[in-house]
Amino acid sequence: MGTLFVISGPAGVGKGTLVNLLIEDDKSLALSVSCTTRSPRVGEVNGKSYFFISKEEFLQRKEEGDFLEWDEHFGNYYGTPKSFVLEQLKTHSVILEIDVKGAAEVREALKGKGVKPVLIMIAPPSEEILEKRLSGRASESEEEILNRLKRAEYELSKKDEYDYTVVNDDLNEAKETLKKIIETEKSKRRF
Repeated sequence: MGTLFVISGPAGVGKGTLVNLLIEDDKSLALSVSCTTRSPRVGEVNGKSYFFISKEEFLQRKEEGDFLEWDEHFGNYYGTPKSFVLEQLKTHSVILEIDVKGAAEVREALKGKGVKPVLIMIAPPSEEILEKRLSGRASESEEEILNRLKRAEYELSKKDEYDYTVVNDDLNEAKETLKKIIETEKSKRRF
């Protein structure tokens, strides 16, 4: 059985880039695929980008307890399907890239189920550097950046609830640190 890794961190910290690099380097790792009720965007593939399902199916599966965590954003539902993750864990270690609320829900949902997730927080070297990274993306307004920074402060206040914190100051160093954590944890039996 594989190990479940939950990776969280503020917007702009580079967690998506790090996760993609890890998946490229280690074929024993699989990235979890979430369900959503929103329509696919151009280039998104069902079963790879997301599982695109109806609101009715989502709510039924939620009622049946098939989500490790879920949330609603802008009228659409998003959730991590428990059945998919547990199936993937039979042959791979799995990475979930989710927010701090979702990470806490995953930990709670799996208590006593034979799977103990390893929670890893990706942190910026400083608030100033995070602000520069967010501004450098040029995809958000000043107000959106301020909201993301406020959210980042909240998310980083939860880092003591995580097993590890990795500061992404240098992408290659952060990747190597993550690889060492993953190798160490995969070698343990976590129950």
